[in-house]
Amino acid sequence: MAKRDFYEVLDVSKGASADEIKKAYRKKAKEFHPDRNADNAEAAEAKFKEANEAYEVLKDAEKKAAYDRYGHAAFEGGMGGGGRGGHPGQGDFASAFSDVFDDLFGDFMGGGGRGGGRQRAARGSDLRYNLRVSLEDAYSGLQKSIQVPASVSCGSCNGTGAEGGAEPSTCPTCSGMGKVRAQQGFFTVERTCPTCSGLGKIIQNPCKVCGGAGRVEKDRSLMVNIPSGVETGTRIRLAGEGEAGMRGGPNGDLYIFIDVAKHEIFERDGVNLFCRVPVSMASAALGGDIEVPTIDGGRSRVKIPAGSQSGRQMRLRSKGMPALRGAGQGDMFIEIAVETPVNLTSRQKELLREFEKESEENNPEKDSFFKSVKGFWDSMKS
Repeated sequence: MAKRDFYEVLDVSKGASADEIKKAYRKKAKEFHPDRNADNAEAAEAKFKEANEAYEVLKDAEKKAAYDRYGHAAFEGGMGGGGRGGHPGQGDFASAFSDVFDDLFGDFMGGGGRGGGRQRAARGSDLRYNLRVSLEDAYSGLQKSIQVPASVSCGSCNGTGAEGGAEPSTCPTCSGMGKVRAQQGFFTVERTCPTCSGLGKIIQNPCKVCGGAGRVEKDRSLMVNIPSGVETGTRIRLAGEGEAGMRGGPNGDLYIFIDVAKHEIFERDGVNLFCRVPVSMASAALGGDIEVPTIDGGRSRVKIPAGSQSGRQMRLRSKGMPALRGAGQGDMFIEIAVETPVNLTSRQKELLREFEKESEENNPEKDSFFKSVKGFWDSMKS
């Protein structure tokens, strides 16, 4: 049976470009796929092989030129145009199908074509660094130097893993593809190359310093900018400052987690600050002004109303913490703690007794209260 014209098989013109030929072949491969032709698998396979034979010739510039000049005769009778044993299509069936397999399924397999099968050099791990700062530093922000133990690129081999910084050689098993293919019936199965672990390259003479890893352990000194307003749990990312990748792979990232230390005076709730201020009994009763410390290191005067009781709160606006990555500032809340005097002198005790006596005489409600209590206990006794 005479062979059909290869351009006719793929439904393309003689002047079709390589992309057009490839697109046409993909269309035919889908059309005659066995999963779509379960009722007539034998005929579909024959059609596919015919399309495969045509594509094997037309995708190759030299074979295509020979076919355009001599037709099918270019690959018959030992003319040599067919490469790899003369006749196209039979010996290279797996190769051609692999091309379309890559195009059809490469994106799902994480490849992206034959050139994309090779894995990248392994990216370095991300690192975590816990950094404790004071509340004052969290208020103002600061620049801080830290020491980070990590794997860094080997200086002896420049991160290549090969002695003297030589470039790794192409893996002979996969020819640099990072993957190997094996024919299993009608399908081609692709696996990660066992020789190079998918990198496509191997090291013939490993670096003596890093043992071929391309990285060594070393402490690094880094400057970290701590913005004002940070709080416990704030995370700062330093891109590319993590662990070095294997054999020249990209670095990971460094994540700095902030822990704000407890303060002996202030308690924090978001952007607001709270503090307890001791006030003498006389000041609480008579009222007056007191000075309180603020987180910025200054002092503010606060007016205490006469008759203030323990637990009373007053607010100082915009004396709290700054908002992280935002405008505005929190408030500072002052809670009064009335102090009871101790270690009184005789004169102080005498004055307090006079004060208590005067208070009882000027407080008939209190006298009535004690009379009620006395009446209750008398009734319980009887």
